[in-house]
Amino acid sequence: ALPGHLLRGLLPLLTIFHLERAEDAARRAGLSTQPIWRKLWDDVMKTRPPNSESITCWRKKFLETFFSNVLHGVLDVSSDWRLHDRHFSPLLHSSPHVSQLTLCNMLQGAVELTAEHNHKVLENLAASLRVLKFQHLLSCDQPIRRSLVLLLHRLIHHGSVSQVSMCSWPVPDTVLLVLILTMSAGFWRSGNAPACQGSPCGLCREEDKAQSQQSAQEGVERGCTAEQEGSSAENQKRSPKEADVCMTSVLSGPRSPPLQNPACEETSSEVPCGHSSIQGGSSPPSSSEQLSCHRIPQKTRRWQNSAVGRKRRCLRRSRGHYADPEDLYDFVFTVAREDNSELLEKNRTTEGENSENCTSSSPGSPCNGHAGYKKRGGPAGTLSLKAAHRFRSVSTLELFSIPLNGETCRTLSNLLSSWVSLENLVLSYNGLNANISCILSGLRALSRHPECRFRVLRVSDMFSHMPCMELVRCALSALPQLHTLSVSFDLKNQLEGPRPEASPSCSEAEIPESCLEVLEIRFPREPLHTALLLPVLKASKSLQQLSLDSATLPCPQELGLLLEVLKECTPNLKKLSFHDVNLAEHQKEVLLLLQDPGLQEITFSFCRLFESSTAEFLSEIINTVKRNSSLKSLKLPGNRLGNYRLVALADIFSEDSSSCLCQLDVSSNCIKPDGLLEFTKKLEGHIQQRGGQLPFTQLRLFQNWLDQDAETAQEALRRLRAVCSVVNDAWDSSQAFADYISVM
Repeated sequence: ALPGHLLRGLLPLLTIFHLERAEDAARRAGLSTQPIWRKLWDDVMKTRPPNSESITCWRKKFLETFFSNVLHGVLDVSSDWRLHDRHFSPLLHSSPHVSQLTLCNMLQGAVELTAEHNHKVLENLAASLRVLKFQHLLSCDQPIRRSLVLLLHRLIHHGSVSQVSMCSWPVPDTVLLVLILTMSAGFWRSGNAPACQGSPCGLCREEDKAQSQQSAQEGVERGCTAEQEGSSAENQKRSPKEADVCMTSVLSGPRSPPLQNPACEETSSEVPCGHSSIQGGSSPPSSSEQLSCHRIPQKTRRWQNSAVGRKRRCLRRSRGHYADPEDLYDFVFTVAREDNSELLEKNRTTEGENSENCTSSSPGSPCNGHAGYKKRGGPAGTLSLKAAHRFRSVSTLELFSIPLNGETCRTLSNLLSSWVSLENLVLSYNGLNANISCILSGLRALSRHPECRFRVLRVSDMFSHMPCMELVRCALSALPQLHTLSVSFDLKNQLEGPRPEASPSCSEAEIPESCLEVLEIRFPREPLHTALLLPVLKASKSLQQLSLDSATLPCPQELGLLLEVLKECTPNLKKLSFHDVNLAEHQKEVLLLLQDPGLQEITFSFCRLFESSTAEFLSEIINTVKRNSSLKSLKLPGNRLGNYRLVALADIFSEDSSSCLCQLDVSSNCIKPDGLLEFTKKLEGHIQQRGGQLPFTQLRLFQNWLDQDAETAQEALRRLRAVCSVVNDAWDSSQAFADYISVM
């Protein structure tokens, strides 16, 4: 090993490949490579990453971004000597550091990653990747979809991806969208295996071969018994050995009939209803559906069992019907009993229907427990994905700015109904309107499953189809096990006529006791009626965080009523936030909140606190906070504090204060450099009086006028950083003012 002083001079001269290899040696020598990776970022990427203050490892950040840029062809590795080495492959070397990957446009990245020469790269991603994002997608042809199927199967079904996000898709391709949703939910029809290769992936084949050998041996042992049990060839059930051979033939592919419409097969939006069985609290169903699109006329029965004991789970078969609670994803659906072998030929002929017939149901059909499900022999001739292979699925699904029509919502609803691994669902600006009821229907069915893990629901949109509080009531009634519920709308629905009335089941039925811990509501300028919020709070005894955004107070007494209800119904409330709520005339209530001994974090964001206040009100705020030892965080962004009020706030930390305030947020408050410097000097004086002991740890200063005197601002920030952590940005106040004037 080189001496530390030599290694320190050598590290900046290495390519990224050798620098990464030298990481352990540098650590043993007590050296950090973080400054080198940060400089590499500045030299190569030439951009400031978002939330740069929260980046803990610049090596990972650089190599992850480097991988993405090389994959998408936006970075020329020959442009810098540190980026290329003939002994190293850029993708292969950086892939172990990639935990988040974004695929864009025509999915060229998916094609590249599934190419034969990148086999090892894909193996690395299967182990390291946690978040897979799709952005600005465009329609693509069938070969690209095949590559996407391979990629999703490897990264989700046999990999470690736990979150799938899709965003910015103004005109989504239904075929592609349903394909991604279905595979994210853990479904993969055998027809979706790369048809050109005629078999599932290698991991599936290995598992299938091992299980087939085991089943064959078991069948031989039970062969004599099976022969004696049969009294009639017509009524006799097939032996386990025969059933294994039958299933193997479906999985392995070459002996299966060819697909008439591969595009349809890949993207069929037929999904499992599963509501009836889920409501009954049983395991994933296995009754009369078919495995894939291949009819098996003989009568047979297979027990289902989950996979056990492998890191990358694959489809398994077992004699037992016990489902391991630690392995919820991998199911084997039974080969159905089929009384009419003529359906086999009928199904083959109808598989040639166009892809429009592969969707879940007609747009006008109602959403119920069986929405999107077509029975065997229906006009489309497709089968429910209940008959598909089920693999590992993701725990988080996010859909941003992707319009979802009724048909897609019904498909998603049915997927949700049995998606037991799903923990987080984020639906943002999807134009749901009335289809939100369809989504809730699927989630309601999911919540009745004994293994349901669903905990977080976030819904935001431009227009609200129903009043916010009605939607909150409906969601909590359907999902009492929710821990986090966020409902956000920009505007009321502007369609002619009144908005549809909420269903009586939501508006009249009592809300069951819930596990809700976080409730966030953004009103589309709706009045905040405490009477409507009261049943929600009564049912949410565990509530710890409440956020109310853009609400109007219909009368001066409304905020006081809300505080009484909060004190009575939410004894565990720790965080309370008001954003864009006019509190200028509610000074008494503001002071009551600041002295509440139960609250640890209070936010008044853009609440016009000092619009009509006097100097006495500011003094009362300071004295109240000084006496409150339980308050840890006070956030006051957008309240026009200015220099004078900021300097006064420093007295919160005076010698006679019992405050334990750790975080203060004064972003967007018209603070200038000289005011910040005065605040710093006053704070330093209080620290000296207290013997250097101060609980204050963070000051947030986003979007203030610190660019008006750069020298003074730098001095203030330098002195502040010796006292606490300072989080700020390089904000151009002149441009912001020009933008403000332009929209007036």
